[in-house]
Amino acid sequence: MRTLFITIPAILIVAIIVGVLPIPFTPVQNKPSLEGATSWLNTKPLKMEELRGKVVLIDFWTYTCINWRRTMPYVRDWASKYKDQGLVVIGVHTPEFSFEQVSENVKNASKEIGIAYPVAVDSKYEIWNSFRNHYWPALYLIDENGKIRYQKFGEGDYLEIEQNIQQLLRELSPKNTALQITEIKPGGVEAAADWENVRSPENYVGYGQTKGFASPGGIISDKQTAYSAPAHLQLNQWALTGGWNIRKEKVSLIGTQGRLICRFHARDLNLIVGSSVKGKAIKFRVTIDGKLPGTGHGLDIDENGNGTITEPRMYQLIRQQGPIIDRDFQIEFLNSNAEVFDFTFG
Repeated sequence: MRTLFITIPAILIVAIIVGVLPIPFTPVQNKPSLEGATSWLNTKPLKMEELRGKVVLIDFWTYTCINWRRTMPYVRDWASKYKDQGLVVIGVHTPEFSFEQVSENVKNASKEIGIAYPVAVDSKYEIWNSFRNHYWPALYLIDENGKIRYQKFGEGDYLEIEQNIQQLLRELSPKNTALQITEIKPGGVEAAADWENVRSPENYVGYGQTKGFASPGGIISDKQTAYSAPAHLQLNQWALTGGWNIRKEKVSLIGTQGRLICRFHARDLNLIVGSSVKGKAIKFRVTIDGKLPGTGHGLDIDENGNGTITEPRMYQLIRQQGPIIDRDFQIEFLNSNAEVFDFTFG
């Protein structure tokens, strides 16, 4: 999962176990509030007071987060299934990366993902702080009197969450009956991770949080630099070749061609990437162990490893079909302006 910055090892260990990482927040004394959203999608602005007499499910998310994407099929199902019984689902999009602060990007992502319920665009962290939230994803279940009765951080426990929804709906009205639990089998990027084979943690590539950088000479921060790759990478190491500027949040390609390589162990490899020039498409090519990905290609490339960056988002590049072992991944950008933020795995 995501973290902007963390320095407490014990918290980090716990967070890895549950599939999320905490980010710092400013403690406030306010009650949980929906005030402060920079905009709203799919609704007029909502207030907590207006929702009394309803059961409310608050879902904190950020659209590039793979952990949140894997919870999305369940939240989408609950929003539809229990709407007539009095459940109101509200997504709170609190961004991590700078491009996720752009309302247009959030709007486009919501439409692409299929979010029809209300979304508060929380680019200033006002709602996040009022809940004293730490995590993406995070669910808060609020009863008809406005009291938080249940919370869940990270992936999983979907049966437990739905049972709590049903309980609060029965408290709301004895006419509400417990509907049958839907068995959901998500596909694509929303499919559950192959946790038994995930031995590569999420890794940012900006110098603010990255680990395992292996290009000779190390990181030269905030300066255009020509990088090269070592002859071999150890598991979870990564490197650059070509001209790059390694910034706190991202790495930016300088020139018309450059490569990023890493050694990983997981079924899926996703990359958060965009362009420094709005609307500029960037062609790229992916290989795995020096070969075309073939049937191991992700949704955003073809069997020959070819893909195009069209907008800043998470791109699924590898979904292996065979045995999961240590692999060498390479992405070669074929024109300028590529910006890379983060690797995630599944």
